[in-house]
Amino acid sequence: MEKYNIEFNDYEPKYIQIADNIKNLINSKVIKDGDKLPPIRVLAKELKVNNVTIVSCYDKLVSEGYAYQKMGSGTYAKKREITDYFKKEYSKEIKLIKNNYEKNIIDFTGESSRKVNFPINQFKRVINEVLDRDGADALIREEAFGYANLRETINKVFWNNSLNIENLLIVSGAQQGIDIASKAILNINDNVIVEKPTYAGALSVFKFRRANVFEMPVEEDGINIKKLEDILRKNKIKCFYTMSYFQNPTGISYSHEKKLAILELAEKYDFYIIEDDYLSELIFDDNIKHEPFKVLDKNDRVIYIKSFSKIFLPGIRLGYIISPESFRESIQNSKINTDIATSTLMQRALEMYIKEGYWIEYIDNLRSEYIKRYELMKKLINEKLKKYVGFFDPKGGLSFYLNIKDKEIKSKELFYRLKERGVYITPGTLFYKGSNLGEQYFKVSFSQVNQEEIISGIDIIKEELEKWHI
Repeated sequence: MEKYNIEFNDYEPKYIQIADNIKNLINSKVIKDGDKLPPIRVLAKELKVNNVTIVSCYDKLVSEGYAYQKMGSGTYAKKREITDYFKKEYSKEIKLIKNNYEKNIIDFTGESSRKVNFPINQFKRVINEVLDRDGADALIREEAFGYANLRETINKVFWNNSLNIENLLIVSGAQQGIDIASKAILNINDNVIVEKPTYAGALSVFKFRRANVFEMPVEEDGINIKKLEDILRKNKIKCFYTMSYFQNPTGISYSHEKKLAILELAEKYDFYIIEDDYLSELIFDDNIKHEPFKVLDKNDRVIYIKSFSKIFLPGIRLGYIISPESFRESIQNSKINTDIATSTLMQRALEMYIKEGYWIEYIDNLRSEYIKRYELMKKLINEKLKKYVGFFDPKGGLSFYLNIKDKEIKSKELFYRLKERGVYITPGTLFYKGSNLGEQYFKVSFSQVNQEEIISGIDIIKEELEKWHI
């Protein structure tokens, strides 16, 4: 017990000081992965603090990934994954280049429309029209579930008036939508299935909810149905999180057959599908049909989330969520508890933008521009990187997910080497749950780069891969 003893300072809460000491003991391997930590009363007596202090300390360790708890057994040390540290460092790097954008940076990490693609003058006119029409209401009136006219317009334009408006809520982007859905549907230790790999933001939400996460490897047309049912037979699953089109990061889209099979299993095994409709507007191949899970849902099993931020303007932070009837009240309460209301001016401006037909025109122009970048990047990868990487052709979306053929080349190391040359990629390790999987993969996106930058960036990637063993 001596190793737990510390000399307390006067400026930090004691539970934080105790937690920091235990983290140092875990990092230095004095406490090994899986070692049981002292019982609460024992450690409290040893350190001359009350039991609540140790409870707060252990809760902090669990929330930061340094410990886990077994019901009726106690608290156990957990070695932090290297990947967790890298995720934080990577996030800092990317925020830095976003906040201090430099012209000589080639950013293959971004997945939102660049300002040069956005009709700013047209949107400015729309905002002015909204202010002239609605006056102060456009700035001060708040509606907890979203601007009623926007909800109605979304239903009319995108869903052919097929929805119950009460089930449609406006949210501040897809990330908030995932968070709201998880709060409404998940309790501690509930079981969730995700794709492997998957969107890191969703993993963070489920981790924060303390859900048990099962990973299902993706194939070229979605997850393996047989393996999915094997998990469903053995475990009570609460929900399945999926990106139905151009899955992040792999770029795969679900086949019609797999969507129907998963919907049947959802009814059979009583679980719900959280569908993150990621980038379905950017289909570049006529053989891919726009048909989300929600459209095929006959048993009200799908919680549908759509963001306007990715392909429109990230700064407006708008999206919507469609809930099943059975979860309507829970999702509404979750939304209210998350924030009071979403920006009313932006909602009104977006509603007019969609209603007047500008949205469809904008998407058509955006798709035309992105097809050019997609075709160029695919051509260059085939011509210049084929010796070093393999890849799946997504036929839409905003990125390519590349598989490094040489097992000695790790994407995290490649990230640091490319960073020194002003090129930023997304290593595959960011898309897996708490492990160092994905080291042979990296993602390159083309939404933030022009054609010259794509050519230059791919050349630099080739050069770095070529000299790996020199």
